[in-house]
Order: sequence, then C-alpha cells, then structure tokens
Amino acid sequence: MTTMYDKTTTGLLLVDPYNDFLAPEGKIYPRTKEVSESVNLLDHLREIVAAVRKAGIRVFFVPHHRAEPDDYETWNHPTPYQLGAKARQSFAKGSWGGEFHADFQPQQGDVIIKEHWGSSGFANTDLDHQLKMHGLQKVILIGMIANTCIESTGRFGMELGYHVTLVKDATSAFSKEAMHAAHEINGPTFAHAILTTEELLAAL
Repeated sequence: MTTMYDKTTTGLLLVDPYNDFLAPEGKIYPRTKEVSESVNLLDHLREIVAAVRKAGIRVFFVPHHRAEPDDYETWNHPTPYQLGAKARQSFAKGSWGGEFHADFQPQQGDVIIKEHWGSSGFANTDLDHQLKMHGLQKVILIGMIANTCIESTGRFGMELGYHVTLVKDATSAFSKEAMHAAHEINGPTFAHAILTTEELLAAL
C-alpha cells in the first residue's frame, strides 16, 4: 500500500539539524562521518526539504536542548548521554555548533518546536500541540540521529496516534550497527513506512 503525503495531512520533522552534527567542523560530525557519507546524508536532507517545501508540506524544526555549562547540576537523574553532552557542550547555546546548518535555515511558515531535553521531540515540548493545531496526522522524520532522537520521536508519535515515516538514508548514526538496528530491527515495530529518499520523493 502506497502512502500518500500532502500538505493537508503531513508534516516534515527535521530533527537536530545543527552544525555540530552536519558540518565537517562540528563536534559530533567525526562520530557520524562514515555512516553519513555512506548514505549521502546531506544531499538527501537537502533534496527532501526542497521537495516538501515545493509540495507545500510544513517543516517543523525539532531541536535538541542547546548545552549550557551548568546543565543538570541539580537534576536527580541525568542520563549518561545527557552528561556526555554537557561535558562536550554539544550544540552549545550561543555557539556556531548550536546553530542550524546553513542549508537548513527556518523559512516563513516553518515551526520551530521547543527544545527536547532527552531523545523524544514530543516529550516535554509543544510538538504534539503544534501538529494538532495544524491539523496534521502524518509525520516524516529526517535528521539526527537514527537510533536516538529519530527513533524516540517516531515511537512517541506512534503512541500519540500519528502515522510515522522513517527515511533510512536521510539520517545517520555512530555506527552501521546502530543504523541497522534503527531500520531493520526497531523501526518496523513502530513505523508505518520506512523509505529511501528516492521512494519518498516519488511519493510526494
């Protein structure tokens, strides 16, 4: 069954398009470099964003919390990932690494969602509210990274009743094993469609 995507039903979730993830000089880029280049990540992100804009599909920026030096000091249960992000100052607030990549700048009509503290773009943010206020019931997830924020956002979206599409070559991860887990093992347990960029563009 072919999924139909149009501006009346669908939103594009562009997750964590930060310089630290996507630019070669970024703090985290070296950890994703092999996988990102193997799937031609940046070109696919550009193609999808351009195509959904042309189709009139609204783009939702779904950004991770921008690190600050005193993050988590008073928290009871920060995770190892959160503490690691604090130590690295990933996407540091006010820094170049914490800015959106030059190719993915918000445009008129885009929605910038409140920053997520963990992995899910839905948890403790306004994403669900914004999607509902725009009458949308399908989400296409692209961006970073496959087995954390993309997966958590997709799972949460499914639980909230959204139709979830993953695009397996418009994301990346720290290893090929993580990509395999995200799309071959975990993805089919919650996603309604798992496509390539080429397949998505054809569906648009």
